Amino acid sequence: MKATVKWIGEELFLGTSDSGHTLVMDANGGKLAPSPMENVLISLGGCSSVDVVSILQKSRQQVAGCHVEISGNRVETVPKLFSDIHLHFVITGTAVSEKQVERAVSLSADKYCSVALMLAGKVNITHDFAIVEQ
Repeated sequence: MKATVKWIGEELFLGTSDSGHTLVMDANGGKLAPSPMENVLISLGGCSSVDVVSILQKSRQQVAGCHVEISGNRVETVPKLFSDIHLHFVITGTAVSEKQVERAVSLSADKYCSVALMLAGKVNITHDFAIVEQ
């Protein structure tokens, strides 16, 4: 897997994935596009959500929706790394089992999500969830 990042002016950078998709990043605190650190949160949420939905579907849960709210705290000193990240999953569906959601979220965090596993040991990652009956 490869990617490129090209400076496109001022504090904007264009990232291009190996598959040809692009995204703009803003080094100026995310004024015109997500910052690279915001993209870390989005990537973590995306990676975890893919796992959670897949695990729930495989366990035959009637999932209609999934979104995750991600909050990150950064240290005050440079480099301003994340110290803590919290993921709050909101699962929408019909008769979705709390036990199955808890299992899916835990499996993602502890076994499957590559982004979470890369951050583990450096960042305190926590998670919880809510189920909304459709």
